[in-house]
Amino acid sequence: MPDLAEKTKPEAGVKTELNEYELQRQENIAKNQALLRELQLNAAKQGLGISSKPTASARPKSNSSKNHRKKAPSQQIVYENVPRRTSSRLAGLTADSEVAKRKAEEEHAAMQDATKAKRQRVSGALDLSDIVVAGRQWDKSENFLVDVSRGRRFERTFTERDVRETSDAELRDLREKMSGLGLYGGFEPNNIKIVPERVYSLGFHPTPDKALVFAGDKMGNLGIFDASQTVPDTKLEDDDEAGAPEPAITAFKLHSRTISAFQFDPTDSNYLYSASYDSSVRKLDLAKGIAVEVFAPPGNEDEPLSGVEIASTDPHTLFFSTLDGRFGRYDMRDPKSLVTHQLSEKKIGGFSLHPRLPHLVATASLDRTLKIWDLRKVTGKGDERVPALLGEHESRLSVSCAMWNEHGDLATTSYDNTIKLYSFPSAESWAAGHQIGEEAMEPVIEVPHNNQTGRWVTILKAQWQQSPQNSVTKCCIGNMNRFVDIYTAKGEQLAQLGGEGITAVPAVAQFHPTQDWVAGGTASGKLCLWT
Repeated sequence: MPDLAEKTKPEAGVKTELNEYELQRQENIAKNQALLRELQLNAAKQGLGISSKPTASARPKSNSSKNHRKKAPSQQIVYENVPRRTSSRLAGLTADSEVAKRKAEEEHAAMQDATKAKRQRVSGALDLSDIVVAGRQWDKSENFLVDVSRGRRFERTFTERDVRETSDAELRDLREKMSGLGLYGGFEPNNIKIVPERVYSLGFHPTPDKALVFAGDKMGNLGIFDASQTVPDTKLEDDDEAGAPEPAITAFKLHSRTISAFQFDPTDSNYLYSASYDSSVRKLDLAKGIAVEVFAPPGNEDEPLSGVEIASTDPHTLFFSTLDGRFGRYDMRDPKSLVTHQLSEKKIGGFSLHPRLPHLVATASLDRTLKIWDLRKVTGKGDERVPALLGEHESRLSVSCAMWNEHGDLATTSYDNTIKLYSFPSAESWAAGHQIGEEAMEPVIEVPHNNQTGRWVTILKAQWQQSPQNSVTKCCIGNMNRFVDIYTAKGEQLAQLGGEGITAVPAVAQFHPTQDWVAGGTASGKLCLWT
């Protein structure tokens, strides 16, 4: 029986008749081919002919989000040094020859040795830089693991044993004295709610007669606590249990936003100057009970202030810093005397004037630097006029504060978990614009200290005691384990103050200017006081 396909094939030489549909289809094909040839001819005339190999730019771009992803940075892949197999044919060896067999045995033995070496236990010390897994990154200079060893929560890192084992007699006596400071016994810290919200600024009134503590909070409230007040006696009745006595605390709504810093007038402690995120500085007259605005930016601009200070040599001029990196000075007697300088592109967390040389200004910034400026020499034109930069030191992470003491020491607190102490004893001899030099700008000592406060705790800042009676320079700083640490200018820890009833971190710590009294404010507005 003949094949069906063969029967359907047209015979050679016979013209196949096309129907109307097929004729129309072939006509359309011919028109499209003619149009394509015409387009190619025009493109060739203009030098836009299509190359035989499509280039990267000629490839169609997809709108898919996958094609718009940024390429990951290329990583250098380090391959392990292991024996490789080689071709006997390319080496000119016969497959069944003795040389080829010996070569195969040697390669097999080498592979076995390499496999055994991989599984061999390695003894001795290992440097992480030498054992990085291929394709992974590691930078020892920016070791992110140094911040995780912070000890147990609420555990003391400085104990009575450290005091007893101190070999230096003078240092031991000082440690015993400072560690002997006791928690204020009139009221428990949980009951002394000095301000309604989180404490941002804290300080003692300079009077040595009694501990009078002032605190500024997140919402612009100023609280005052008098530690000399009499604690009322409460007797518990058989049938009626009386509540714990409440301390007498005074609070005022001084600003509309956070009180970031305040200072008592160095020549008249009856006046208190407060700086706020509402861009203003107010002068509070304690005797009259009136707070007047002494500074606000022109044009009602929003320039949150991060610090304020008045030099003892000029009680009429206030200095301030802002969260956008500006530093300014303003004579309160002349409304047109405002002068500002852009000292940083990022936030200035705090600044300090040298107590005896107020023309020397130290700034701490979010740009990770400590900088020292000289106000006696200003250079530049217009908005670019800035004081002379004498020197700077860069930390691994942002610097929170920079505080001078009267001996020319600087203390900074940084998010790299250190307190850095600098010393400039010859600052009095510096000429205007004197360059300090990189070596002299290096810290004398770095004290390890956990400064990772997180979102809900106020930033930790080391604060010097201004004029200690025993002439021993020391500073205090909050401790994330709910203590307050005290150090000397040499970085020696003197005490770790704590006590029962402290349920939050006393992050904002401050010394009395002359007395060995220490106060700490918490995120819940509570006050801890050691006298």
